[in-house]
Amino acid sequence: MLTRNRTVAAAGAVLGVVLISAVPAQADDPKGTVGGDCGPFFCRVEVDVPASNGGGSTSGGGTSGGTSGGGQEKPATQPVCTYKKLDPQPPASSLDWEEHEPGDGAVYEETCTYDNGLTEFAEVRNVWRATPPAAVAVDPAVLAQQALDQMLLRGPDIGIVPKPGGMGLVGMPVYMWTERGPETYGPNTASASAGGITVNATAKVRKIVWQMGDGKTVTCTTPGTPYKAAYGKKPSPDCGHRYSQPSTAGSYHVVATSTWIVDWQATTGQSGQITQTRQSAVDIRVGELQAVGSG
Repeated sequence: MLTRNRTVAAAGAVLGVVLISAVPAQADDPKGTVGGDCGPFFCRVEVDVPASNGGGSTSGGGTSGGTSGGGQEKPATQPVCTYKKLDPQPPASSLDWEEHEPGDGAVYEETCTYDNGLTEFAEVRNVWRATPPAAVAVDPAVLAQQALDQMLLRGPDIGIVPKPGGMGLVGMPVYMWTERGPETYGPNTASASAGGITVNATAKVRKIVWQMGDGKTVTCTTPGTPYKAAYGKKPSPDCGHRYSQPSTAGSYHVVATSTWIVDWQATTGQSGQITQTRQSAVDIRVGELQAVGSG
């Protein structure tokens, strides 16, 4: 039977030609064949074929040359296939029924992925099955990671007083905070699905650890409070510091590290957590107020 095959390869492949056996077919194109460039016995189908690592050449039916560059091929893997029942089903005249009648089993879209050691491929075709194909086991933790990969999680969007470019004073309160948003504090949500399973993930910042550049560390479990002039010399209510020495080396390098907790829940009832960290940094100057005596 002649079927429609779509082969997709990763980058770095070269174009090749495969001849597949064909039988006379009732067609959905003017030539009387189902797609492709078909003769009475073979179809010419262009597919992506991974390029060789070496400089070998083929001549007279034999292959000479070898693989250079020191790279080592990965072991080939067995194909992993998933199935989706076509809706609507093909008409009774379709070759996809493989000489069966509609209602006798069903036609599915089969997607098979495999790695030949050089390139990952995905092949899609329609197949008839008497009974629904067995579902492929999908690890929800893998889907959770895929959902996380869709999120853009960043370090804190730092707010700090004294401001960079300005000058703070020894003993005066320092305010630290982060602007709140999905990418800088959360919540940030995403989902991923495969094999009939969906995983929903939500990421939030649990804490921010501030390394103040003077050897001291401040851990804040809130985003912090932005400074306002009305606060005067009052210390920050939730995320602050005081320097006891001026930044004699020029400035203090302040590093803020967010710890993100990603909670995920699968439609199978499984759940879990993933921990991620992100950093941001800023430099501030701190001076010492000099008293001027009167003569």
